[in-house]
Amino acid sequence: MKNSARKIAIAAIFSFITFAGRAQQFPEMVTVVGDSFKMGNEAGLETGEAAMVHKVTVSTFKIAKTEVTVLQWKQYCEATANPMPKETPSGGWVDNNPIVGVNWDDAVGYCEWLSAEKHKSFRLPTEAEWEYAARGGSAGKGYKYSGGKGIDYVGWTSDNSGGNAHAVASKRPNELGLYDMTGNVYEWCGDRFGNYNNNKAAVNPKGPNSGSLRVYRGGSWYTPSAYCSVINRESNNPKEGYNFVGFRPVEDCDATAQQPVYAAEPKTR
Repeated sequence: MKNSARKIAIAAIFSFITFAGRAQQFPEMVTVVGDSFKMGNEAGLETGEAAMVHKVTVSTFKIAKTEVTVLQWKQYCEATANPMPKETPSGGWVDNNPIVGVNWDDAVGYCEWLSAEKHKSFRLPTEAEWEYAARGGSAGKGYKYSGGKGIDYVGWTSDNSGGNAHAVASKRPNELGLYDMTGNVYEWCGDRFGNYNNNKAAVNPKGPNSGSLRVYRGGSWYTPSAYCSVINRESNNPKEGYNFVGFRPVEDCDATAQQPVYAAEPKTR
């Protein structure tokens, strides 16, 4: 049994290194089996709007294993003749870093292109889907950060980033094998920003029908660790791009899709 467990651990580590070391042309998707969960601050992690606990049910969906990378965005730009974002990061456009500087409309445009390219249905996640996935779905263990109780293991923040975004998947993943959901860059969601009261005991909530701001979640290389929790929520002008905001798409899928078992579970999180 010990030898078997050792082989699984070695394979998981090799898989992590291989994934982190290569840039992929298209996002790799992970199935998240739907369920009900308590959205918001159920453990005294936040105050204000994010502290409002309410029951939410989400259907099964797929979400990208990492934030959309620079290379993946380049593929989109080459195919559609769209330009790269106006502001180049201080370290340049590194293929395996998350794309930044894209506004909400840009992110939606990428999802629409990816849908046509792959003949599937891609979009931005709802805020509820994003939080459920960041928590680890039904496999979640209630961590403050996505994948652990120690941010240095799972996320790049202003406290450890050195003032820059880093390659995706260079920290540990969460219970579903998703990387960087509380750190590296914030991620646009499909929802308009609004009061959680509108979503109490909701099934697949999509936020308010009106409002000028769009939600982004997750924290970033620019954000203090204390604010990079699975429940922290922010919003901004959807027409503007920011050097600390990117995105990851979700894919609509059949409710019978099976959630994979993620083997790599470090002893320390």
